[in-house]
Amino acid sequence: MIQTSFGGMLSLRAGYRALVIGASGGLGQAFVQALQSDPACGLVQAVSRGQPCDWDLRDAASLSELASQFQGPWHLVVDATGALTLNGQGPEKRLQELNAERLMHSLQVNALGPALLMQQFSSQLARGERVIWAKLSARVGSIEDNHKGGWYGYRSAKAALNQLLQTTAIEWARQRPLAVVAALQPGTVRSALSQPFVGDDAIDPQVSAQGLLQALDHLQPTGRAQFVDYRGQAIAW
Repeated sequence: MIQTSFGGMLSLRAGYRALVIGASGGLGQAFVQALQSDPACGLVQAVSRGQPCDWDLRDAASLSELASQFQGPWHLVVDATGALTLNGQGPEKRLQELNAERLMHSLQVNALGPALLMQQFSSQLARGERVIWAKLSARVGSIEDNHKGGWYGYRSAKAALNQLLQTTAIEWARQRPLAVVAALQPGTVRSALSQPFVGDDAIDPQVSAQGLLQALDHLQPTGRAQFVDYRGQAIAW
């Protein structure tokens, strides 16, 4: 286990370039702030909804347009997109609450859209040196760690996301053997996404983001995706 203080991305080259997608959320903002404080970071590009173009995770063409607004190389990409509450409705607690439209919405926002972001930005990742693609996932996406049930759509979408990350990591390893692909469990963070579901034990976004960046800094390229929390502990898939 590692400490949650962030001393910079020591594993990336000096002047590394970072892209944070979903930078308007609490965690997204915290990632941007932490990276801006790193003297070794040459550029932090923050991407928020509607900037620099009108993009939507459910619209493949808009994600292609988003990627066209940027040029690599990127050494660190943090995808902080995702949604727990959809159209004002939280996660399902019982099988009887399943709704096909809501299930598809969750899959689009939490799995399919992020996969298309990987597709669109993959050509912009640096070659011949260490690169990191980090995607916010969730412990509830772990099939092995599911002990409570419920949250059908969100669990399923995050499990699908994790499989997409794993499959992409295997492919990228052939082209970029120094690439690290990681699914991230941020902990119970105080944010607009989690506010209806958290208690007094929630942590600040800055603590989570700094811990996750330090965890990423310690990961070694293995040719596989890695699933870790903000303390640097591995999570079962």
